[in-house]
Amino acid sequence: MQRSEDSAKTAEFEPERLDVAEIYAKNSQFLWKSLFRMGVPESDLPDVLQEVLLVVHRRLDSYTRQCRLSTWLFGICLRVAATARRSKRRRREEPFEAHAHQGTLVELQNPEQVALARDARRRLDKALDTLDPEKRAVLVMFELEGIGCAEIADLLGVPKGTVHSRLSSARQAFLQALNRLDSRENQRAQTIGGQP
Repeated sequence: MQRSEDSAKTAEFEPERLDVAEIYAKNSQFLWKSLFRMGVPESDLPDVLQEVLLVVHRRLDSYTRQCRLSTWLFGICLRVAATARRSKRRRREEPFEAHAHQGTLVELQNPEQVALARDARRRLDKALDTLDPEKRAVLVMFELEGIGCAEIADLLGVPKGTVHSRLSSARQAFLQALNRLDSRENQRAQTIGGQP
């Protein structure tokens, strides 16, 4: 019963016939942010976003409105980002990060805040990069995008229990990655400071 009510609510806010230009106009920031959170380097975002829009164009008729449009789009981003990451690994490219995240830091006025925000973003990216794609996707969808476990299960085509399991495992792996990063940084600081 809840599913049909959610579908009815979703249908109220979406026009009968969707088109890619309109989807892009209304969701470009969401798509960009989702791809970035899934580990697509900033330098590759325009190309990967273009690929997402091509997939949306090809699959637009398959959108059944049983979930929110943003959830459907997130699923496409998830698959395209995973493909982009695999191909990047095969090419063994290193991301160029000299100006990474510059746009998000401009809003901050205090240089100390800028440095802290840059460091926090770097730590988040490094910790997320340690997760396998399935766990990363669930963690990003639940914690950063605010998508519920039932909706994630529908989107990924897995049982809800699997989502809970992946989420729990992803949280644990994420915290372990942060602890390893902290430990390395403490060792580096001690070495630089002249302590053994």
